[in-house]
Amino acid sequence: MLHSEGPLLTIDLDGKTTTETDIGPIQERYIGGRGLGTKLAHDRIPFDADPLGPENRLFFTTGPMQASQMSFTGRMNCTGVSPLTGGLLSSNAGGFMSRHFADTGYGALEVAGAAEELTIVHVTDEGVEFEAVPELEEATVPETTAYIESEHGLESDHTAVIGPAGENGVRFASIMTTEERAFGRGGLGAVLGSKNVKAMTFEGDSAAEIEIPATQAEIHREAATDDHIMKRQGTVAVMDLANEVDGLPSYYFSEQSFEGVEGINGAAVEEKKYKKGTCSACAFACKLPTKDGEAGVETEGPEFEVAMAFGSNSGIDDIVEVMKSNELCDNYGLDAISAGNTVAAYLASEDEFGNAELTHELVEKIAYREGVGDTLAEGIDRAHDELGVENWSVKGMDFAAHEGRVLHGQGLSYAVANRGADHMYATFYSVEYPLVPEEDAVDPEGATGKADVLVERENLMALADSGVVCKFSRDYMSPERYEALFGADFQELLDVGARTVTLERHFNNERGFDAEDDDLPYDVPGLEDGIREYYDARGWKEGVVPETALPEDVASAA
Repeated sequence: MLHSEGPLLTIDLDGKTTTETDIGPIQERYIGGRGLGTKLAHDRIPFDADPLGPENRLFFTTGPMQASQMSFTGRMNCTGVSPLTGGLLSSNAGGFMSRHFADTGYGALEVAGAAEELTIVHVTDEGVEFEAVPELEEATVPETTAYIESEHGLESDHTAVIGPAGENGVRFASIMTTEERAFGRGGLGAVLGSKNVKAMTFEGDSAAEIEIPATQAEIHREAATDDHIMKRQGTVAVMDLANEVDGLPSYYFSEQSFEGVEGINGAAVEEKKYKKGTCSACAFACKLPTKDGEAGVETEGPEFEVAMAFGSNSGIDDIVEVMKSNELCDNYGLDAISAGNTVAAYLASEDEFGNAELTHELVEKIAYREGVGDTLAEGIDRAHDELGVENWSVKGMDFAAHEGRVLHGQGLSYAVANRGADHMYATFYSVEYPLVPEEDAVDPEGATGKADVLVERENLMALADSGVVCKFSRDYMSPERYEALFGADFQELLDVGARTVTLERHFNNERGFDAEDDDLPYDVPGLEDGIREYYDARGWKEGVVPETALPEDVASAA
């Protein structure tokens, strides 16, 4: 089976020391990326670790496909205990950093302990350097990347950076790379901030030599020549469809359609797009560099989720105002989905929907934990009582845009996902709109009878995250192509995803998560039965992984 190569580099910030560990057997079993990061985190982070304490660790991992020049492979993974959910969480970022990381020659990087002062960690194939940077305290992401380029000659695509939000422990702070790409959901930026790490840089010329089968060329050619709407409008292309099926969260989830949708939809974003945007080696080029000269805003996006959170969910119908919010989140190092939804909660509490100026002020206050921003920085799950609004979250994570009250399988997915209410965990919405061929579509009505499909999709997404292959390759990555690229039977590959999901659940069980956490704040027909069917399909008991269902490499050590 194709897998990542190279040792684990552990960086101990307490003593400014490093060690290398052979992880070949784990890579063979978990491929790389999320699977590898999950296994390492499961084995090396204490189950009772405080997410913002020194005992929590971050694992940066890449996959074998980063040795290719195939489209959809400019991504990498970061895993740790989430300050937002309290559970084990992996976040996936695009851009250009993955190949610079691979050039260091390491298969995985572990960040442990905490530095005494604000530090940049420089990782190369010749060693690791620690640079104290107290002068960068609360610097924005662009200010930090400008410093790194000026002092070290490294452009932003070599960097993983936090902004003020990460330093200030905002529970949905992101780690930014290439300035505008994010390890976003779940707050891993706050974990890096708790370790007093302002940034990490990666460079070298020692990438592992991994032979990628010729199938990569077919996929790359199709990605380059296909006339796909996402090349023009990114994910926001789906907004009109969501609105038409009464599935666009609006006014802090109190409504499901938005009368101002034309001001923030795919066409509105396309009008502001001024060039192509992509990730490393990708010809699909679905990113959205946008700008408005009159407003003086230039950003990348917004994508659908952000256009929902800062747009319809906040009652704002002007794409330029949403672009401003998106830019602020990138600059301060905030997950724009959670930031937008949390701002929407505040707007609901104050009857201020549509107030774009207040929205921008709140983003800044959250990043610096100033005034009400200190409350909002805790996220909806912790702040909703004080705000007097409903708790629109699952396991502490607020909802993505794809509406589980209309797409009931997606609702089931939100309920049981180890990560909480995140749409990318299974991308079940894609088969319910549907955005897939008719033969693969699923009736959106009801949550029962969908468990087997959900399990397979969760496993497939975990496999893609382990590869690492972008989720938007769905029209190009068939089971046969997975087999050709990774040199294994498709079911064997899905088993890697199953082990990954199971380890996430087991880690969370050890932290107290069980069936009570698999729930929704709204009704979905057949949800309880659908959850039971899901547990049966996974071999779990009341949301808990029994020892008999653990992977062999865990059960044998139990």
